[in-house]
Amino acid sequence: MRRALNSRIGAETSRRAIAGRRFASERGFTLLELAIVIFIMALMFTLAIPYVGGYRQAALKSQSRRLAGRASYLYDEASTQKVVLRLIFDMDHQRYLVARLDPYSVNPQFLPDHSMAGNMVAMPPSVEIRDVTVADQGTFNKGSVACQFYPEGYVDATLVHLADLSGHVMTLAFNPLTGQVAIVSGDQTFAQVMQQ
Repeated sequence: MRRALNSRIGAETSRRAIAGRRFASERGFTLLELAIVIFIMALMFTLAIPYVGGYRQAALKSQSRRLAGRASYLYDEASTQKVVLRLIFDMDHQRYLVARLDPYSVNPQFLPDHSMAGNMVAMPPSVEIRDVTVADQGTFNKGSVACQFYPEGYVDATLVHLADLSGHVMTLAFNPLTGQVAIVSGDQTFAQVMQQ
């Protein structure tokens, strides 16, 4: 009986020892393991920082190309359909949209354009319409201003500055005679863009 009791006590002790080792191994990380994890996270953060700025510049370039494409399309559409199209820049809400006027209708007035080119475009949070200059109207950095595309094949000379959160600026200049939109990096004037 004593033997059985001793073997039972030995088995219980051995089971507790195994459980104690398992508990000790599950308690947490060692200081070395934590140091390695912190080093890897710092390395990844260091590598990712330059890409955040690159992402912002990519968004700025993308929005510049998108606006230039819209303006080129409106130039062609106005002369093809013999209508006046108005590209409206709303700096207070950071968006732009299109209105259409049929000069040959009974009651000509600008109405929202419901075609695919007329969809409102809201700027992403990382890019803003900093200011818009339209010939004979001046420069605006708040409120709304519009440039018009005419059926005779010309557009109001327009200069748009888009900026990102990092302070990078893209300049878009609408050529009044050809309707082409020049996109230049930096804060440029209309004359500077047209000379390039």
